[in-house]
Amino acid sequence: MPASPRTALITGASTGIGYELSKVFAREGYHLVLVARNEQKLQELAKELSKPAGISVKVIAMDLSNPSAADELFATLQRESVDVDVLVNNAGFATYGPFAESAPHSQIVMMNLNMVTLTHLTRLFLPGMIQRHDGKIMNVSSTAAFQPGPLMAVYYATKAYVLFFSEALANELEGTGVTVSALCPGPTTTEFQKRAQMDGVRLVRSGLMDAATVAEAGYRGLMKNKPVVIPGFKNSFLAFTVRFVPRKMAVRITRKLQSRE
Repeated sequence: MPASPRTALITGASTGIGYELSKVFAREGYHLVLVARNEQKLQELAKELSKPAGISVKVIAMDLSNPSAADELFATLQRESVDVDVLVNNAGFATYGPFAESAPHSQIVMMNLNMVTLTHLTRLFLPGMIQRHDGKIMNVSSTAAFQPGPLMAVYYATKAYVLFFSEALANELEGTGVTVSALCPGPTTTEFQKRAQMDGVRLVRSGLMDAATVAEAGYRGLMKNKPVVIPGFKNSFLAFTVRFVPRKMAVRITRKLQSRE
């Protein structure tokens, strides 16, 4: 438990990895600010977490893909004098299928949520952390960040952005008291696959990691100030070895894993 009560802001907190991360931070004694679109699920989670832990849980229901969402969220917490000690940028989603057949608006919304809002929130909350010489940022990327992803081209590209942005920022912040970690899970049991309509995809059929296990690994890596955290030996091995595979071959392998055949 932190030496004094601290606050963690977690986006995409209502389901999946965000939900499990919320439970981990609550267990460790953090006050929470939970953000997602589904207010009912957030309220249920707040009730679940606040009773046994004796912590405060604030819920904010909003669509973070909205271009004004980051400013609105930051302004709300500023008005209420809430200092965010740990920022967890977890909210994100994917679409599946050939890019040329995708809905253009969905791709824009995905880029806004996965990259733009994440970057904006980081920029808004970072100066306060630097001023206090204390803070942590977790940006949830993916093992998708390590290679191009046919049939999920935009999603893979957004996660590569998150990884590279996080690694660069971690370097910039050395000596400031603020650290940045990119959490890069592989396929995980969440609502992600259902929303992306990935039923039957080989990559999903090959096995999914439990979201609670991913959250625990992410939290431990964040506390150890690791710039990149890849849960699971299999995921770590694949992320490491892909750099030695010719790029053209890596893309072909990913395409095969992404197919339903």
